[in-house]
Amino acid sequence: MPTMADVARHAGVSVATVSHVLNDTRPVLPHTRQAVLDAVERLGYTPNTLARSLVTSRTRSIGLAVSAISNPYFTEILQGVEAGALEHGYSLLIADPHDDPEHERKVVQLLHERRVDGMIVAPSADPRALVAYLRRHAVPAVFLDRLVDTCGEDDPPFDQVCAESAGPVAELVTHLAGLGHRRIALVAGLAGLSTTSERITGYRHGLAAAGLPYDERLVVHGDSAAAGGERATAALLSLAATPTALVTANNAMTIGALRALRDRGLSVPDDMALCCFDDFAWADLFSPRLTAIAQPSKEIGAQAVRVLLDRLAAPELPARTVRLPCAFVHRTSCGCPEQTPRHPEHPEHPEHPAKGTPS
Repeated sequence: MPTMADVARHAGVSVATVSHVLNDTRPVLPHTRQAVLDAVERLGYTPNTLARSLVTSRTRSIGLAVSAISNPYFTEILQGVEAGALEHGYSLLIADPHDDPEHERKVVQLLHERRVDGMIVAPSADPRALVAYLRRHAVPAVFLDRLVDTCGEDDPPFDQVCAESAGPVAELVTHLAGLGHRRIALVAGLAGLSTTSERITGYRHGLAAAGLPYDERLVVHGDSAAAGGERATAALLSLAATPTALVTANNAMTIGALRALRDRGLSVPDDMALCCFDDFAWADLFSPRLTAIAQPSKEIGAQAVRVLLDRLAAPELPARTVRLPCAFVHRTSCGCPEQTPRHPEHPEHPEHPAKGTPS
């Protein structure tokens, strides 16, 4: 098996130079770097990552804790994280916390014991144990999608990456109001999540912008799940004065809402106009096609990797929150006739982002 010394002899450089090229620890002249990479390729050299980790105290691995199995939205984020990690030479260890605070702390501890260099975590609705563990062990971490309010703590807050929520939901509401709807309901997500509270805020802002009153009976929590979305929609349909339009706050609840409407023999948009937060692969295949807010899911994941690597390179940097814009994807479930989409249906590269609130 070829060694680093073999690579150095073949490239005509020192072993230290080979190490700097492979570990990216010091700038190397482009032609020298290429000579090393050519030698690695020609000899079939494979770096000993275990030995390297013992020397550098780095494993070049990232821990990712997201509920990707139970929440399809996180699957695309996972793809972005994986691509970003691979681009920078990092491996990925994945654990699913199932949105359960106790299990969340356990899987984060498990990842930490595997000596990952840092973590990317989509926190649960009650992340206190998670935050305490990360702080106690000084684990570099980035919170993904859902923000954690750590203001007022003695220790500095964590880096965070998410999409805009309030502004895009307000745009959905004002769009429906512009079509003549006066009773617009919201199927909100799991209580305690920052995404849930921000989307409720956006809903209220949209009503205010349209000159419509806020009615708390028109906001029902669907717990960010399909079954919850179905229950919430059924509750809204049981009101004495039912809504004429519905905004669902994530893709799973959209499926539940559609099921509840179907079971009652109601059609979209004739009996109920529908707009949803979260575009997804099948949204364009439904009849009618779903008007949606598309999040840049893969870019959120890739950005989280970049933010974490910045933190590893410069631990003294101030913590930052990065918010990415969403795109309004105009289809027909809102009640508008079939037409050329108002915005491109490419959530990863929204050329016309939905309006958002500043971070």
